[in-house]
Amino acid sequence: MVPNINPPDDEYLTELRREFHRHPEPAWREFWTTARIVDELEQTDVDEIHVGPDAIDPAERLGVPDEAELSYWFEQARESTDRPDVLEKLQGGTTGVVAVVEKGDGPTVGLRVDIDALPIEESTGESHLPATEGFRSEHDGAMHACGHDSHVAFGLGTLETILESEFEGTFKVFFQPAEEVLGGGKPMAAGPHIDDVDYLLGVHVGLDHPTGEVVAGIDEALAFSKLGVEFEGESAHAGLAPNQGRNAVQALVTAAGNLYGIPRHGDGSTRVNVGNLRSENASNVVADRASADAEVRGETTALMEYMRDASVRVLNSAAEMHDCSVETSIKGQAPREDCDEEVVDLVADLAENHTDAVSSVVRRGTLGASEDFTHLLQAVKANGGAGTFVGIGTDHPSGHHTPTFDVDEDSLSIGVAVLSSAALELLA
Repeated sequence: MVPNINPPDDEYLTELRREFHRHPEPAWREFWTTARIVDELEQTDVDEIHVGPDAIDPAERLGVPDEAELSYWFEQARESTDRPDVLEKLQGGTTGVVAVVEKGDGPTVGLRVDIDALPIEESTGESHLPATEGFRSEHDGAMHACGHDSHVAFGLGTLETILESEFEGTFKVFFQPAEEVLGGGKPMAAGPHIDDVDYLLGVHVGLDHPTGEVVAGIDEALAFSKLGVEFEGESAHAGLAPNQGRNAVQALVTAAGNLYGIPRHGDGSTRVNVGNLRSENASNVVADRASADAEVRGETTALMEYMRDASVRVLNSAAEMHDCSVETSIKGQAPREDCDEEVVDLVADLAENHTDAVSSVVRRGTLGASEDFTHLLQAVKANGGAGTFVGIGTDHPSGHHTPTFDVDEDSLSIGVAVLSSAALELLA
């Protein structure tokens, strides 16, 4: 039986999604986004609102940009919102919110939604609905190209629905920053609000599933690790005295080629890729510095760790070969963690009963990429809980992470209905 729910109307969800779409902010720069979420939460009867460093463990953040980048986005947010009280808590890139609703004794159910955008310039084409309807990104070079604006609407819409429902227990919504760099799941899982969660729901829109289709459990997220790489050598004149230099570019190029040569593992799929190679040297100067980002993935956490350890070994060997030094840092990370059978079954059964909105149900699907929701799911499981990562289908005109990505806004109410019903059933 589907719980009796009274979700917000479609117009509210659409307007909410479009407002967040107009104001995309990349990882750890979600200053306006966090403040706007707090605005919306304060208009409800939530019992607790935890902001920034009260929502996450700041020491566990990964992939935090430099101070100049943070300051640029902070100033933009300050000009766009009249919430200096919220922004003060977010300085230095400690973004994110946890909202809590308490209604007596009972289980604790959590919903995680991610809130960050991508560094992509949004299309201005006539066939791109956000451009023609006037809610295209207002920030050059940033775009909600993966549906996280819809996820925020899911979170706020589900919260409002739960507030209007009868239950006993606690409901939490984790508005998580920095998913796109896989840097926000770990600090949110290390924060003070996940330990008592008995059941956890995560959600993603689209993923090549059409509007009306619901995936009750998305599994097989590849474990992931992103390395920041900095080679240091010694500069010299490339024509007059190259022998006096220690060439960081040579070390980097050697390492890049060798990373792709790491033997694949017989226990399952592995990935490696190198990007953002850069050096500031002129062609007549032996480079004293060069840097890059490298990422590895694995079908399991152990396979990812095999690739990461091999990558560090390759980087160190390339540095030694060219008489340079190298420093590596973890800029993003996520383990493999799959959905729990009991929660998948519950979501599938509830979705099948939403016959007026849900056209089809896929019991289990495969992600094939990486997601740091797995940090939170792993933490919940470690404490004896269970959870699932739900897919809400939407017709999107192009793939995720493209300048023309968009969603079918009819999927917003479907997501809220499915997530609210599942949360209330788990609370029961």
